Amino acid sequence: MPIPVYEYRIVVAPSDIDENNHANNVCFVRWMQEAAVAHSTANGWPSDRYTELGQVWVARRHTVEYLRPAFEGDLITVQTWVSSWKNVSSVRKYRFFRDSDSVVLAVAETNWAFVNTSTGRPAKIPGIVGDSFMIPECPPG
Repeated sequence: MPIPVYEYRIVVAPSDIDENNHANNVCFVRWMQEAAVAHSTANGWPSDRYTELGQVWVARRHTVEYLRPAFEGDLITVQTWVSSWKNVSSVRKYRFFRDSDSVVLAVAETNWAFVNTSTGRPAKIPGIVGDSFMIPECPPG
């Protein structure tokens, strides 16, 4: 059964901290990628399975709204879910919150394109992939 909303946990490492003494914005995009891959893997689609299919997901656009800073040692939960499917693309959303106080740190989304690895062109998302993900009826937030 597909996992509609996946929770990915990270601890903010010293290497994530920038000159402003909080997690750098680039880290949030990295965590988005990690959470998306973990969710896909949990739903039966690790990276190598896409490779065998000859198709991969490619990020077209990331949008992040930063609400509060994250600090070294913070335990953060990234909730992620697929919010929509189209013929050759999908939108995935994210919600970051600090576990210690449940403060929402950021909300984000990625527009993903499904691409044929041989041609580099958009490819129709096969039913076997789409059926492995469930759009939640009541997403977080």
